[in-house]
Amino acid sequence: MSVFQAMNTSASALTAQRLRMDVISSNMANADTTRATFENGEWQPYRRKMVDLAPKGSGFSSFFNEAMNRSTPQSGEGVRVRRIVEDPTPFKQVYDPTHPDANEEGYVQLPNVDPLREMVDLMSTTRSYEANVTVMNANKGMLMKTLEIGK
Repeated sequence: MSVFQAMNTSASALTAQRLRMDVISSNMANADTTRATFENGEWQPYRRKMVDLAPKGSGFSSFFNEAMNRSTPQSGEGVRVRRIVEDPTPFKQVYDPTHPDANEEGYVQLPNVDPLREMVDLMSTTRSYEANVTVMNANKGMLMKTLEIGK
């Protein structure tokens, strides 16, 4: 195991959590956007986006097999963003016949963004980011103490 592997793992997590924060910010900024994409001759509301994370490198089964065959199993390689996906939940229907995007019955399709859910996701992402910063600082402290041993 490399001396810097823990830092690389935390750095990958920091990068992934930062992207999650950016996507959540985009969702919040577009929570009222009724004209995001033009499909089949009609404007569609903004569709909520989510970040799909996956472990870097191999999956659990390869780690398990490696642990069974070795006396000292290797640690993970971090996290990566697999893709950004759109939330398939239906759009909200609100009755507002005065809205310029209202249909014949007076209903407006609004984005499927729930500000409360986005705030909870943002708090979770922030906590994860802070935890990884703490891990990086602890690792840095251990490396500094290691260098002091050689004096």
